[in-house]
Amino acid sequence: MSEVPPAAPIQVGSGGSPGGYKFEPGQVDAVLKQWQDLYEELQTDINNARKVALVRPPGAEFASRLFVDSGAEESGHSLLEQHERMRDYVLNYIHALQAASGKVQQGEQLATEAVSSQKPGF
Repeated sequence: MSEVPPAAPIQVGSGGSPGGYKFEPGQVDAVLKQWQDLYEELQTDINNARKVALVRPPGAEFASRLFVDSGAEESGHSLLEQHERMRDYVLNYIHALQAASGKVQQGEQLATEAVSSQKPGF
């Protein structure tokens, strides 16, 4: 299977990598949910594509074997590979979203701790 391209840079608030997609911290959960739903749909599609890729002739006669050998099996494997590549890309994007989101959450937590630890200077 060929290499899956990396996810585009993702920035959540001021965290993550600029130059690609940018989300506000309040948006990222909804976006992440959409990508996770897509991942689940692709898992179902992969299971169905696997059935197509593993197609066998219904009978032992020439016509059935010719159907499988002349394209059905190859098309099924191509379909399966494309779905697997899409799944891998979606998974990479989910990880990138989570990483960008985690940096924001970590930054907010550190800022909150910094403010909480400051003592009033009266």
